[in-house]
Amino acid sequence: MKLANLNTWVKNTDKPLVIAGPCSAESEEQLQTTAKALAQLPQVAMLRAGIWKPRTRPGEFEGLGEKALPWLVDAAKANDLPSTAEIANAKHAELALKAGVDVLWIGARTTVNPFSVQEIADALQGVDIPVMIKNPVNPDLGLWTGAIERINRAGIDKIAAIHRGFSPVGKSAFRNDPMWELPINLKRNIPDLPIICDPSHIAGDRTLIATICQRALDLDMQGLMVETHPTPDKAWTDAKQQVSPEHLGLILENLVIRERATQDPGFISALEQLRQDIDLLDEKVIQVLAQRMKLVGAIGEYKRDNKVTILQVNRWNDIIASRSKYAQALDLDKEFVLKMLELVHSESIRKQNEIMNQKAPVKEENA
Repeated sequence: MKLANLNTWVKNTDKPLVIAGPCSAESEEQLQTTAKALAQLPQVAMLRAGIWKPRTRPGEFEGLGEKALPWLVDAAKANDLPSTAEIANAKHAELALKAGVDVLWIGARTTVNPFSVQEIADALQGVDIPVMIKNPVNPDLGLWTGAIERINRAGIDKIAAIHRGFSPVGKSAFRNDPMWELPINLKRNIPDLPIICDPSHIAGDRTLIATICQRALDLDMQGLMVETHPTPDKAWTDAKQQVSPEHLGLILENLVIRERATQDPGFISALEQLRQDIDLLDEKVIQVLAQRMKLVGAIGEYKRDNKVTILQVNRWNDIIASRSKYAQALDLDKEFVLKMLELVHSESIRKQNEIMNQKAPVKEENA
């Protein structure tokens, strides 16, 4: 996949790229006020606003629609900022293009539906406009990648991904679980793809936004999309996760911007030695896992021959308790160890299931 460099389609003299603006366009005055305040922040490079708001249930505020498009475009132009708006279907795309929106983005609820994404891709055939694509609401890397590929095949090479987190399973400190491993894997699969973090939707709470911004930049994401409102507590949608322009300014001032690499020979030499040590340890870890799986296989054969079930809950509970306690004594994070054990246990079950349900070879009778 051939993609244009981010700096070729947006003016971004300061790193990272920062996109800011209200969750929803509420009035022309609101957008003008927001844009004027954001223009005073040198890091902000683009004005965003929700024009159409796909809501979970009917009756909630779903945006002002087409009439708000010129408010967004005019506010952005008046303050020398590009404009960006979310589109959910081909009609939205056509209206946004007609109004002069500079950059489009596809939301999480649309990314999850390949039919909708293809409809948008068809509407953008032959149009030279940047498109940003949010991850789907569920943690499906294939859907996210597929949406990017569909837009790219429409002839658009100015593409960025937006990481806004995933619907959590169970309790979470965040509105949407960041699941950082997914955007990392997306970057591995499409190295030239810029990834922008949306800390507002991950957090759901303005007090967490600064921490998420720093984490995203430390993971080498190229930008941030932060929902910003002149009076956040009075916002018509998602009030708790929006910040004022002044608050955004403080967040940006306190971010630590790190370089991807350095040419310092001392640093490079020391880092290379540490990486070699890690490589050796990784080899040992894999060897130990292979030995463990051989024992798992032997246990599977023994259970099969004695007609005993694969899952032994008491044994599994003992493993979790004893290994977690041992790991904590070695200063390892409890949650990390639990996830690791669950992965190993899942593979052990798969392997034993394979052994216990092998079909016996059919014996041929003598003619």
